[in-house]
Formats: sequence, structure tokens, C-alpha cells
Amino acid sequence: MDKFSDQKRAVQYLYPPIDPFDQRMLDVGDGHQIYVEQCGEPNGIPVIVLHGGPGGGCSPAMRRYFDPKVYRVILFDQRGCGRSRPHASVAHNTTWHLVGDIEKIRRTFGIDSWCVFGGSWGATLSLVYAQAHPDRAMRIILRGVFLMTKAELDWFYGGGAGKFWPETWARFASMIPTDEHDDLIAAYNRRLFSGDLSQETRYARAWSAWENALASIHSNGSSGDSPGDYARAFARLENHYFINGGFLEFDGQLLAHMGRISHIPGVIVQGRYDMICPPSSAYRLAELWPSCELKMIRNAGHALSEPGISAELVRTMDQIAEDVL
Repeated sequence: MDKFSDQKRAVQYLYPPIDPFDQRMLDVGDGHQIYVEQCGEPNGIPVIVLHGGPGGGCSPAMRRYFDPKVYRVILFDQRGCGRSRPHASVAHNTTWHLVGDIEKIRRTFGIDSWCVFGGSWGATLSLVYAQAHPDRAMRIILRGVFLMTKAELDWFYGGGAGKFWPETWARFASMIPTDEHDDLIAAYNRRLFSGDLSQETRYARAWSAWENALASIHSNGSSGDSPGDYARAFARLENHYFINGGFLEFDGQLLAHMGRISHIPGVIVQGRYDMICPPSSAYRLAELWPSCELKMIRNAGHALSEPGISAELVRTMDQIAEDVL
């Protein structure tokens, strides 16, 4: 039963489940192979889907935000996660490696330009990619904007979000001795990369649980343990990227470089009560993006699966299809 009478489950807004017409492992060099799939209409409007994390991997549900009769949907697991190999590896794994991988996918499939669709870290990567290759992005669709700034990381790993979820924050922080609480990202890094698999998995589950517990507006502050393999890849990759500032040249780079893509039509779908990526980032981004429409979703948090967010993303992609065709 729905918690609120005016909300449906997110799945009710999505297109029916669909299987890929193409699945492959793509060698991207540096010892990495990434999983790539295509579904929908082979001659349709191409859209590349960039998953969150880093380290989250793509899922079958992500195929369902696009009309399969209209869109050629391309999903892939970024380096080190999902079905990509080597699993949980951070070697040769930076934002710029991922941008190169996206370009390799585009060239492999013979696509000139495409829609770029990403949420959370996927929104970060969408912006980095588009700013590096503005001629390749015909539309940009973002959800739960994360700009990879120190202020955002301080909010989530420095106690800001913890003021709203003190008991959940206490569980996350208590894994670390108090004399290391001044930098929990670094403290977790030492344990996630200790070389002791059992320790890495234990701290990976704690890292993942903190984020998962705050993803939905309907959360009660608890989340079950993620499978060990998934949690280890997710936590190690996130921590690796965060401790390195997303491998950007300077703090605030994405906002500073918005002039490169301000002409590209875009849509931002943002949960009003997003505790992981607060709406202020989406608002600041929209202020610098005259070709963008910001859609704040009431009664929604961060997760892609929030009903209001799912409904708006499907509406957005349907409208883009009408505009393009």
C-alpha cells in the first residue's frame, strides 16, 4: 500500500521491462573491460545512461525510462563495478578514464551525438563529459545533481546530513576512532584499501549503508546490508573518487565551465528533500544554464526510484522524443 494516497509506486510510471538486443564486453585498455548493452530501437534517438556511485553499476530498471520504440538506449557499468572487470579496481580509474570510455562507446556504435542521461554521480559525469565534448551532447538530462565540490562532500561526510539523521550518522561515524573524525573519507579510505578482504568488506557495508539509508524520503534511517561484493566495489570506488576530488582540476570546476555547454538544452529533475545531494547545487547549476529547465519534485528525496522523480523523468524523455522527431 502506498504511504501517501497521491503517490504511485515508481514502477507504475515506467515502460515495461525490456531485454537488450546487444550485450558485450568492451576492452578499454589499462587492463579494464567494461560491460555495455543496447536496448530499444536500434535506429532510434541514442541516449547514453550514466549510473551513480561511482561504483553503482547499471540495472535493468534503468532501461525503462525511455520509450523503446523511439530510443536507442545504451547502458554500461563503469570501470571496476557491476559486470565490468577487474572488479572493485581503482587502478587506471579516474573521471577522465570514464570520459574516454564514453567516447569509445560512441565511436564503437557509430553515433555522432546523443542524449546524455545521468543521476547523482552520473550527473557529475554527464557534465564533465559534455564540457569535454560539447559537440557530442544533443540533450543533457540530470537527476539529483552532484557537482563534486568540497562543500557537498563536507555536507554528507562531515556531519551536515547527520544533523537530520543523528542515529544513522552515529552508526557510520562510530566505525572510526574519534581521533580520526576530522576526516572520515580519509579514515574510511585507510580501511577500504587495507588489503584485508574481511575488513574492507565490513567498512564497505558501513559506507554503503550510510548513503542507502538517506536515499529515499520515506526512509526510517536504516538499511539492510548490501551484498559484500557490491558494497566493496561501491564503497572503494566512491571513496577513491571522493578523496581525489573527482579528479577535477579545481574545486567548483563544473560551475566555472558551464559556458561551454550553456547552449545545450537540458533538464534537471531534483528532489526537494534530497539529503545526499541538496537542491542548492541543482539551483546554482540552473542559474548558469539558460537552456536548462529545473524541475523541483515535491515529496521526493534522492533516489531514482522515488515515484515523483521517475514520473518526471519519463515525461521529460517523452517530451524530448516529441521535440526531436
